[in-house]
Amino acid sequence: MAHERVSAGKPHTRYRLADGTLVPGVTTVLGVLHRPGLVEWANKLGLQGIDTRGYVDELAKIGTLAHGLIEEELGGPEVDRSLYSAEEIDRAENSLLKFYEWQKAHEIQPVFIEKPLVSERFRYGGTIDCYAVIDGRPEILDIKTSKQVYDSHLYQVAAYWKPVEEAGYPVEAVRVLQVGRTEDEGFSEHIIPVQALRPHWLVFRYALRIHHLQQQIRREEAV
Repeated sequence: MAHERVSAGKPHTRYRLADGTLVPGVTTVLGVLHRPGLVEWANKLGLQGIDTRGYVDELAKIGTLAHGLIEEELGGPEVDRSLYSAEEIDRAENSLLKFYEWQKAHEIQPVFIEKPLVSERFRYGGTIDCYAVIDGRPEILDIKTSKQVYDSHLYQVAAYWKPVEEAGYPVEAVRVLQVGRTEDEGFSEHIIPVQALRPHWLVFRYALRIHHLQQQIRREEAV
């Protein structure tokens, strides 16, 4: 398969069906799920006197840079390093070093990177980090710079499966690489064959249904 280079995705990509209808993105859909762990985490930071918003924004910025550096290594768009401080670059490179160690042990042939796709059948969109042939098998590769892989990440990659297949790309598994931004956050790899994706896909389908129902209620209330 030829490697298709795609321009860097935007944080708030708008997804449209072939007829121009605007549809939600995967992250928006999963926003309907309650995640009490986030509330507990934010409360803990507050009790420690840490500005939660500033702390999250800084982590997100480092995570975005780390994500971009890894995609650049795979053949994606070059990252504009001038947008980041030396400290932010240094911290993001912790993730990149972990990726390098993983990369040495695998044969990776990227097909596309950071590509927005839409499911016409299920009416939603998502931006795929990377679709590649890894060790001879076609896979969706998803990069997470979080402290660990959460259930919501599995729902997310399960949701990417359908648009990729609809676009004509076979998928045998999804692979989630968790590359922490510090030594403490570590590294982990989660390989999920498509047969094992179905429970996570069903969670996303229910979340998508809830999202559409909420939108319907809002439209009816506005009349």
